Amino acid sequence: VQLVESGGGLVQAGGSLRLSCAASGITVILNSMNWYRQAPGKQRELVAAITTSGRTNYADSVKGRFTISRDNAKNTVYLQMNSLQPEDTAVYYCNTRATYWGQGTQVTVSS
Repeated sequence: VQLVESGGGLVQAGGSLRLSCAASGITVILNSMNWYRQAPGKQRELVAAITTSGRTNYADSVKGRFTISRDNAKNTVYLQMNSLQPEDTAVYYCNTRATYWGQGTQVTVSS
C-alpha cells in the first residue's frame, strides 16, 4: 500500500488549497480514508474522514471550511481547504486502515 500526498504549499490567510492523496495497493472506495494533520509541538489530529458509503466527518475546527472527497476512477482522495487560517499550518497526512500513512505535505498559512 502506498499513499502519496501532494498539493501543500504556502498561502495567505483566507486562501485555499486542495490536497491530493493518490493511493496504490488499495481501492479508496473500499476503504475509509482519513486526513490527519500535525502542527509543530502538537499531537497528530484527525481532520476529515470519508467512509466506504461516502459519509464524511470533520473536526470541529474545520467544519464548513474543509471538504473531503474521492475520485474513484483516479483512486485518489482530496481535501479541499478554504478560508485557511494560520492555525491550519501543519503537515497533512493521508491515512487508511490505521496503519498506512503517506509521507505528508506541508501547509503553511501566513497571516
